[in-house]
Amino acid sequence: ISYDVRRRLQVPTSPNGRFQLYIATGGPGHLDPRQNDGRNPHSQGIVESSAWEAPLFHLFDAIVANENAALVAVCHSFGLLCRWSGVARPEVREEKSSGTPLNALTDEAALHPWFSQFAERLPDHRHFRVIDNRLFDLQLESPVKSFPVAFESAGSQALTMIELARMQDGSGMPRVLGSNHHPEIVDRDHIRQVLEEKRTKGEVDEQWYRERTQTMSALLQGDTEDQSRLTSEFTLLGPIRHHIRRLVRERSGR
Repeated sequence: ISYDVRRRLQVPTSPNGRFQLYIATGGPGHLDPRQNDGRNPHSQGIVESSAWEAPLFHLFDAIVANENAALVAVCHSFGLLCRWSGVARPEVREEKSSGTPLNALTDEAALHPWFSQFAERLPDHRHFRVIDNRLFDLQLESPVKSFPVAFESAGSQALTMIELARMQDGSGMPRVLGSNHHPEIVDRDHIRQVLEEKRTKGEVDEQWYRERTQTMSALLQGDTEDQSRLTSEFTLLGPIRHHIRRLVRERSGR
């Protein structure tokens, strides 16, 4: 079930036996909805109310408090998680980050029960390729409230991946996980088709379209594509599969 939180003020109900797995997506605009007046250059033309923010943040509270609920947040939603938790503050970048740069796992992530497996698959056990398209850095402020998984680079305070809760069932799998990149982009041909459809329908401007087709056509090939798929496996697909299996077992009584 898909909820249009920002445009239609639709917020899912809290974990209640029906909803236990939440996936929060990316999106355009400033990370603070109050800045999205359509005129602010970082609003990217978005005009929205902030009325959805408090209900969404209450949902985050409920998910973290419920040991059986899981949330995976991508890009814009990662920024919202950081704002809600107070772990990191958004700062506008001097230059937009786009393409397929490298991010760096933290020392702690290399010992994490899940992300250590990711580290073992990386050539230097630390740097991994991401698909990036962001205007904001999330500058770390309160590491004690979280488990920083990755930064933009070694020595940087620009947080790019965070764990805010972990399963207590012995699996060590992240229960609330946020990533400031786009691990959902794994099928290049399908994404190209989606981009063309959005352009044809007038849902995006030409610059938005060209930035993403450039990434798909020129950068996401060969070894870079393989590395990006590995990132997707450990930062999105693997955790989602784990939680789906867990919930299926629980609901089937197995």
